[in-house]
Amino acid sequence: MSDHARSNGIVRKLWPQEQAKFRDHLLRLDKTSRTMRFAHGVSDSFIEDYAAHMTDAGSTIFAYIEDGEVRAASELKKLGETWGREAEAALSVEVAFQEKGLGTELMGRVIRAARNRGVHLIYMSCLASNAKMQAIARKHEADLRFEMGEVIGEIVPQEPNYFSLLAEAVEDRMGFMMAVLDLQRRVVKAA
Repeated sequence: MSDHARSNGIVRKLWPQEQAKFRDHLLRLDKTSRTMRFAHGVSDSFIEDYAAHMTDAGSTIFAYIEDGEVRAASELKKLGETWGREAEAALSVEVAFQEKGLGTELMGRVIRAARNRGVHLIYMSCLASNAKMQAIARKHEADLRFEMGEVIGEIVPQEPNYFSLLAEAVEDRMGFMMAVLDLQRRVVKAA
């Protein structure tokens, strides 16, 4: 499958004005998926607050979008006030969309984004029981270690180059066009 298009959806960066799509995705996660994503059970109000601040912390979010709805998302969060040496990655995939390679593809986008921002080390943490996240981390050559019921993964991205920067820029342009078309389709549908 192509990086941009799948039979029913696309992978692209989410823009700040799409916070509601991100929130709705997180709210649709079942109890187990929420626990795996946040390492503990979380309420709807926690998710609403979390999503409302999706860009406050300088997060970059990539999503798989099908029929106008976010069905999977990966986040890259800077650690500190500015993009520096270290960042954190997180991933969520709705149950019906698991086992389709979306997590692996989305994590690849996060790693490239980190690379292009000069990040030297990406941290991922998950519950020891989250075998799917550990498998995705291994596919991206993460070093995994077990600590008190959690697994900490560390990924060292390559240095940015012309091609990694260009690929992200081209995808951003296409993603922005897709977001505008989606907004236009929703406005026409509502009228």
